[in-house]
Amino acid sequence: MTLASQYAMRQSFQDGLLDACSPRKILVTGGAGFLGSHLCEALLQRGHEVLCVDNYFTGRRENLAGMLENPRFEALRHDVNFPLYVEVDEIYNMACPASPGHYQFDPVQTTKTSVLGSINMLGLAKRTKAKILLTSTSEVYGDPEVHPQREDYRGNVNPVGPRACYDEGKRCAETLFFDYHRQHKLAIRVARIFNTYGPRMDPNDGRVVSTFLMQAMKGEPITIFGDGRQSRAFCYVDDMIDGLRRLMDAEGPAVGPINLGNPVELTMLELAEKIVDLTNSRSKIIFRPLPVDDPRQRCPDIGMARDVLDWQPLVPLEAGLEKTAAYFERYLQGRADSEQPRRRSLVRRRVTERLDAVVMAQGAR
Repeated sequence: MTLASQYAMRQSFQDGLLDACSPRKILVTGGAGFLGSHLCEALLQRGHEVLCVDNYFTGRRENLAGMLENPRFEALRHDVNFPLYVEVDEIYNMACPASPGHYQFDPVQTTKTSVLGSINMLGLAKRTKAKILLTSTSEVYGDPEVHPQREDYRGNVNPVGPRACYDEGKRCAETLFFDYHRQHKLAIRVARIFNTYGPRMDPNDGRVVSTFLMQAMKGEPITIFGDGRQSRAFCYVDDMIDGLRRLMDAEGPAVGPINLGNPVELTMLELAEKIVDLTNSRSKIIFRPLPVDDPRQRCPDIGMARDVLDWQPLVPLEAGLEKTAAYFERYLQGRADSEQPRRRSLVRRRVTERLDAVVMAQGAR
């Protein structure tokens, strides 16, 4: 069976669940972000009520534009570092800056979001008896000495490095989730998300796919940090959202942590070359020093996800990159269109200023 037919079967299966599942009221923290907005959309499609909570530090209102008119959708501006008092059946705790440029901008706030945000959401789940899912990260494995990474690998993390605010913050969040599970019998789920890409990524977030695409489409040099031999594995957003929902809906002891990602890895140099070919770009590839604690390789072992969730990624990298490139092309075109009136206004203002200067000069004579 081809991947395309498997993807069609998955969509058909999910459509069949629309009437089978009872509607629930679901809270998504970080719901205006890249992954969060796609999750909100998928939950609405299944007939649920969705409360999207975001402080818009990295989330964007335009990600929610297609949902705002839906009567089962509500957007609330709120920082999860402060308690939230609502009534819900399920919670997806996704709030936290996820790209290095964003989470290193205010590292103290990043750690607080992972730790205090988790405490507040776990407290809410305890009060409402809601099932709660944490989107943890492959960063808990640090710069791994085991490859590919299994869930029982404890990681190789620098606790005092520039990435520690995110790495250790998520590790502490996992600790809190499992302690609430053991101490308070809370129904938890923990997903460890590996590199994910797709439409609605922030074009300027510094992640490798968005950075390479933007540089290639603008004809700028493509910047590779290190020698380009470090590897990653990239999962398309639709596959990731399907994995998260399967984990939340799983019955029995499917607590986690469970790796969600694409087990097919490639080097940064291979990715750059694919993107140059895809975009027909003339961009040259340049190399820069590798940042501190940047992992040399990152690839998930998804055996547990296959066994427990019957899940694996189905969207090929080339197909996912084409959809993502189309989104960035629309972004660049929209920005260019919005800049045209500003340029015309600037030109008119400069012409007016020059005419005024001429008139004043003539009057002075």
